[in-house]
Amino acid sequence: MYMKNLPHAHGTAAETSAIQELLGRVNDFQAVADVFRQLGDTTRIRIFWLLCHCEECVLNISALMEMSSPAISHHLRMLKSSGLIVPRREGKEVYYRASDTDQSRLLHQMIEQVMEITCLNP
Repeated sequence: MYMKNLPHAHGTAAETSAIQELLGRVNDFQAVADVFRQLGDTTRIRIFWLLCHCEECVLNISALMEMSSPAISHHLRMLKSSGLIVPRREGKEVYYRASDTDQSRLLHQMIEQVMEITCLNP
């Protein structure tokens, strides 16, 4: 990658070059933004958090969230497309849970830590 001359040199050229190279990986940052966009909605955060703790069907999620099944299904589709949750079919029923990935575990930990910091310790 082309090394830009920076107005101020605060680090070594190797550090600056490595950072500049990583900044050029726009698609990687877009993937991160897409995940955060999924969790930019209160309902999806609540559903994701719930599914980190248990596996549930749409009807039970709807009851727990006090929302319609179609509305819950819409949010589930979005979370599923981002890879944060996975479905499991049993007969006609589909059950959802958080995916067993580093990304899902990290996001779950972040949600719980932010809730603890901002909600439980005013």
